[in-house]
Amino acid sequence: MSDGGPHGRLAESVSEYLGINLPDSLPRKWEKFSDVVLLPSDAFTSRDWAEFRGQGLWQAVADGLGAARVGQIGEITGDYRESGVRMLLGDNDWVVRRESGVDYGYSMTKCMFSAGNVNERRRMGEVVSPNEVVVDMFSGIGYYSLPVLIHSEAAHVHCCEWNPEAIDALKWNLDRNGVRENCTIHEGDNRLSSGILKGIADRVILGLLPTSEGSFGSSIEILRGSGGTIHVHGLSKADSHNEWSEEVVRKFRRLDTGYDFEISDIIRVKSYAPKWDHLVVDIRVN
Repeated sequence: MSDGGPHGRLAESVSEYLGINLPDSLPRKWEKFSDVVLLPSDAFTSRDWAEFRGQGLWQAVADGLGAARVGQIGEITGDYRESGVRMLLGDNDWVVRRESGVDYGYSMTKCMFSAGNVNERRRMGEVVSPNEVVVDMFSGIGYYSLPVLIHSEAAHVHCCEWNPEAIDALKWNLDRNGVRENCTIHEGDNRLSSGILKGIADRVILGLLPTSEGSFGSSIEILRGSGGTIHVHGLSKADSHNEWSEEVVRKFRRLDTGYDFEISDIIRVKSYAPKWDHLVVDIRVN
């Protein structure tokens, strides 16, 4: 096998399988974790690859990159933010990613996972103060709740989620990481859950893209009467971070004039699309 790095090994393995010169360029990037290679959505999709797409090619990709399973990224769709991953090699879609001391288990074809959010997941485990109560209004499999539970001294975390597949994964993750007793799961629409969570939180996480605006009002109700912090995720033009953040704050002010809303930090999580960024604005509520 070639010692020219992963790209060289991939080229050698695929060339050996085809028995001819490569018909088109190979992918230059992919995700590799556990025993899985996750290919980008455009990998091996040109017309020149059409006759070769099949189990033999996917096995060659796996052999070249030292994997047992191969998947391909697709579009995230639906109200449940369902993963668009398709399994190309292997029937089992369950995987466990270990990141910053946290195990995330989930079904790749049913639940999304953004590797590019790694720094924000880590940050959530660092910003929470001792004895805080945290409400994660779009918890998914525990992307941000698990780092809080594992790496902070939070008193309790409440996770709101309505995707049954994500809830099953979240329960598994809480057990796997040994933090089940410090977390309560609220299944269903978080705008309904907020009624029983009213006035309990020091910190609220709104981690939904492209926008969580429909839950802004509920997040205010969840905070303690003395206020707290709300972390709002969203999409901004790359050259308009401040303008986007200020508009988010204006929307909160229009909802409740009894509080003072101020930006305490603006975090660029990652590039989302050409000229668009995934941001988080930390809003201090007093």
